[in-house]
Amino acid sequence: MKIFIIDDDHLSIFLSRNMLAIEDATLDIKTFLSGAEALEVLFASDEDNIPEVMFVDLNMPIMDGWGLLDALSPLEYRLREKCSIYILTSSLDTSDTDRLQNYPFVSGLIHKPIKSEDIELIFSFQRSQSKSLVL
Repeated sequence: MKIFIIDDDHLSIFLSRNMLAIEDATLDIKTFLSGAEALEVLFASDEDNIPEVMFVDLNMPIMDGWGLLDALSPLEYRLREKCSIYILTSSLDTSDTDRLQNYPFVSGLIHKPIKSEDIELIFSFQRSQSKSLVL
């Protein structure tokens, strides 16, 4: 399974990557420190290289998570078929949850740090091909 982690915080990437690897050591995890880096790879990717799961931080410099989601909107149908996008955030702002309603291709919001239970639920939903999950 291919997974993208898009976050400008090195510690958050380290923790997320390790938690995912504990659950499944065979994961193909790619990390990006900015939304722009991830977009470059996504727009250049063929169908086989689109990740099954993306974790996106909201608060990043240059292009924040909201900007990334806006840029991904043209790929919405292509992404829905293969990729589940989860917002991975430390924000407790309830307006973030409300704002996510504008992005129907986002599968859920997870509060940092990601927990084993979150990963198990995501993997379970991936296996069942369901794309709607709120954690």
